[in-house]
Amino acid sequence: MATDIQDLLAFVAVVNAGGFREGARASGKSASSLSDAVRRMEARMGVRLLNRTTRSVAPTEAGARLMERIVPALGEVESALDVVNDFRDRPSGTLRLNVPVSAARLVLPTIITPFLQAHPDIRLEVVAEESFVDMLAAGCDAGIRYDERLEQDMIAVPIGPRVQRFATAASPAYLAARGRPEHPGDLLQHSCLRGKFPSGAMPLWEYERDGELVRVDPSGPLIVRIGGAVDLAVQAAVDGLGIIFLFEDWLRPYLDSGALEPVLEPWWQRFSGPFLYYPGRRYLPSPLRAFIDFINAQRRSRQSRPS
Repeated sequence: MATDIQDLLAFVAVVNAGGFREGARASGKSASSLSDAVRRMEARMGVRLLNRTTRSVAPTEAGARLMERIVPALGEVESALDVVNDFRDRPSGTLRLNVPVSAARLVLPTIITPFLQAHPDIRLEVVAEESFVDMLAAGCDAGIRYDERLEQDMIAVPIGPRVQRFATAASPAYLAARGRPEHPGDLLQHSCLRGKFPSGAMPLWEYERDGELVRVDPSGPLIVRIGGAVDLAVQAAVDGLGIIFLFEDWLRPYLDSGALEPVLEPWWQRFSGPFLYYPGRRYLPSPLRAFIDFINAQRRSRQSRPS
């Protein structure tokens, strides 16, 4: 059964974008040409691939199964063609990364500019979100996640700080009015600013000291979506609305300035830093190879510095 690869690319663009107009904007093609391509595929295969309404476009079960198989296959084709880049003086092309907002804020800023300056023929696209998406199905080459979120069949490379901590903090005005917690259990009597994942899960606050692990589920006046809305919670903490629990590096400028004060610092839990992860393909796209080489060189440079 012969199917034009451009039709397959059109189908993937529509599914990834969630519509023909959106797919047209993302792919640079017209919505009508994408619609024609999908119709040709459906006619050849004799099965409907997309459910279309006036408001949305979504894959049918057959379309979803096709996406599961075709996206990795198209990635392999792209990677194989990218081998030609080995004959160029400099790697080129687009590198697409899927990362959590915390990595976009705390890990990538010290990497992106020097990497792109070293590789001017590479274009970087970064998608920052908290949903645990299928990185390949989302059309990305690699992602950044913490080890408990890594898929087992992926290759993982350390990126960014290797040890991090979750910090708890509050404004001086809040602590003066409400008192300072001495044990994690005391947080249940305080106003706490919480975060919720897109899935609806609200992570507990975890603390550890001298082998004792404590998890608490405090309440408070504000809940924000983990990701882009976290800065709203930080500002609320600075304004004295309650106690916040977040990456220490995210709160560090406010702690250093005195806008926030550390709370329960002896209990702050350490955890291992994030990883760049990618599929174990035989041929990696040259932009991804260049990025892996760059972060490995950065890590070796840090390790060689005198402590």
